[in-house]
Amino acid sequence: MLYLCATPIGNLEDISMRAVRILKECDLIAAEDTRNSIKLLSHFDIHTPMTSYHEFNKVDKARELVSMMLEGKDIVCITDAGTPGISDPGEELVRQAREAGITVTSVPGACACITALTMSGLPTRRFAFEAFLPTDKKELRRVLDEMKTETRTVVMYEAPHRLLKTLQLLLSELGDRKMVICKELTKKHENSYEGTISSMISRFTAEEPKGEYVLVIEGRSHDDIEQEEQAKWDTMSMEEHVQLYLDRGMDKKEAMKAVATDRGISKRDVYQALLATE
Repeated sequence: MLYLCATPIGNLEDISMRAVRILKECDLIAAEDTRNSIKLLSHFDIHTPMTSYHEFNKVDKARELVSMMLEGKDIVCITDAGTPGISDPGEELVRQAREAGITVTSVPGACACITALTMSGLPTRRFAFEAFLPTDKKELRRVLDEMKTETRTVVMYEAPHRLLKTLQLLLSELGDRKMVICKELTKKHENSYEGTISSMISRFTAEEPKGEYVLVIEGRSHDDIEQEEQAKWDTMSMEEHVQLYLDRGMDKKEAMKAVATDRGISKRDVYQALLATE
């Protein structure tokens, strides 16, 4: 069996009794960073053998771990902190294990994105998790374009040396949204800051960022998006608007109906406007 075992994101008391038991009883612990994890295991007097499983060996090492589980071994996957499989190589191990027919279960516990979201005061019913922004320029552009119209609360991670640059990028791309930044969650120097993206830029220009950060950003309102869409249609002629949908493969009747919906008018009004231009 494969166990995905959540470990504390800061305060060691946040580990569950079940997690400690599973870590002691399993045959092997696959740890993202064995040097970091040995501190946790030593604290709880856990002497189970460990092996390194990280981003740079995740595919080949996952095959090796799967082979061991097929031979009857129970393996626990842990990350440096928090829940495995969330923005870490555990995702690949789970995929390979499931493909091999191995039972996968989770030993739940701390997760930084959920911890920050619930304490932010921003809407929690629907949210989008972006982890760290991609470094590839094309992929970054795609993510930012999606975030511009994202109506859900967005949760992101960021390292201290990139925090200010990321905030400046978010301001230029998303506008001055409301946000909460959580720092060093569950640790001695935990803190959270509430304001706008621009106010956070001012704060961290004056104050050097230190520690690990979780950014919780307010989503776009549906009203703002509708107003923006309406403004776009107002600059487009009726013919151009209908042609837009014809180019997408609609027939003329469907295109006219879509235009009427966009502009908040009747299909007859669209038809009359097109006749007037012929």
